[in-house]
Amino acid sequence: MPKMKTKSSCKKRFKMTASGKVKAGQAGKRHGMIKRTNKFLRDARGTTVLSDPDARIIKSMMPYAR
Repeated sequence: MPKMKTKSSCKKRFKMTASGKVKAGQAGKRHGMIKRTNKFLRDARGTTVLSDPDARIIKSMMPYAR
């Protein structure tokens, strides 16, 4: 069988944790910061772990991620 391909968009946007969860950057921080609350901006720093239904979709596109 030939090798399966990893979606290029997924390998650029997501990383896997050691326990197999999917890490992603926080959404909503590209533009329009004036209308966002300070609480939102603080909470949206760094990365977040995706929920299980979302992670299942990403894992199917990254067959060789651990």
